[in-house]
Amino acid sequence: MKKFLAVMTLIALIFGGAQAAPEGRMPASELMHLDRAPQGEVAQPLQTLTSENSGLNPGYSVTPIQNTRPVDPNDVLPNVTATSAIVIEASTGHVLYERNADARMFPASTTKMMTLITALESKPLDDIVTVGPGAYNAEGSTLWLDVNEKIPLGELLYGMMLISGNDGAIAIAEHVDGTVANFAEHMTRRAHELGAVNTNFTNANGLPDSNHYTTARDLAIMTKHGFSLPNFETICSAKEVSFPWIHDDTKLYRNENQMLWLYRGANGVKTGYTEAAGRCLISAAKQNGVQLIAVVLDSLYIWNDSIMLLDYGFGRVSSQTLIKSGDVVKTLPIISGRRKSMPVKTAGEIVMPVFAGDDNAYDIVYDLPNELSAPITAGETIGKIRVTLPDGREAASVDVVTTADVEQKSFFRLLLDKIKSLFA
Repeated sequence: MKKFLAVMTLIALIFGGAQAAPEGRMPASELMHLDRAPQGEVAQPLQTLTSENSGLNPGYSVTPIQNTRPVDPNDVLPNVTATSAIVIEASTGHVLYERNADARMFPASTTKMMTLITALESKPLDDIVTVGPGAYNAEGSTLWLDVNEKIPLGELLYGMMLISGNDGAIAIAEHVDGTVANFAEHMTRRAHELGAVNTNFTNANGLPDSNHYTTARDLAIMTKHGFSLPNFETICSAKEVSFPWIHDDTKLYRNENQMLWLYRGANGVKTGYTEAAGRCLISAAKQNGVQLIAVVLDSLYIWNDSIMLLDYGFGRVSSQTLIKSGDVVKTLPIISGRRKSMPVKTAGEIVMPVFAGDDNAYDIVYDLPNELSAPITAGETIGKIRVTLPDGREAASVDVVTTADVEQKSFFRLLLDKIKSLFA
């Protein structure tokens, strides 16, 4: 049955006339109809968004649709159609916009973002996953995995995130924690540790379950943590990947997240859809050193909504360089060295967001020793500069390093210095 469905899917693609995208761009035939209202809705087009008046990439334009759903009269983005939405700045967690952000919602396949986080924190990417019967019999979107197929975990994570393979999510869950139920408990526990306390997972892929729920705010919190992990952004922002085990002649997966093509600096994260959840999207973009995360749940137009949310967010935040790379922090005395002191410098920069109309106070904390002891190697880390938020949370840090090699004094010189100090 599974092979028959694969053949039928291939036939549909052939007769659907899909076109290859030149130079990695998304062909217009693959873009959803952003200006078409759902059946029964009366929608009016608004001002067309382009790269001149929006964060859209050159060559793309989108005509947003007037929202037909009721919203609060004080809502600054009334034409965002999502039932629940939020935009945050990632380094601080600062909320730039929210609507019903704490309402309990079904996450659909945005669940897989937390599946990715849990897997990245649990196992190395080169772990070999053996596909079991549970993955083979998965419902919904699929990677067409076969029982006993052996695939590196990292490659399965790409498949799960790019084309939302439910079978991949199950295989990953069973590999990490033995069963999907155990993995879902692991996901929930980790989400609560991160502060996403209004979330409960019962599976790894987001298929409907009355006890499988989250909020827009919680998804933003989890995604914020994800961007701090190695490989998270690389996987979430990949437009295409190719692996020899892919069960298709192209051996290619193409990301379903159209924001990666549409929006300037887009770097994630995950789409989702079920009838119970509606259209869902966690999107992310980085511009001028500022990383934003936007979440829309139960949206009529996920791309339109996400573009408007990110545009609004970037319009309310800019960046400020607090620490420059290579800046001399101070000069420290050297004990037992062939020179008396040395300047120490920063090994990188710290760029922090500045929010329009809000308190932008940051504290800079210098964690440095009072002195250095020879021998010393140039480039050796001897401390940190940390930027903290008003509530004490650390938002960023940079290493402070030495600037030169310093040899230790000879035993005779150290002895002579000691004698001199006795008669001083």
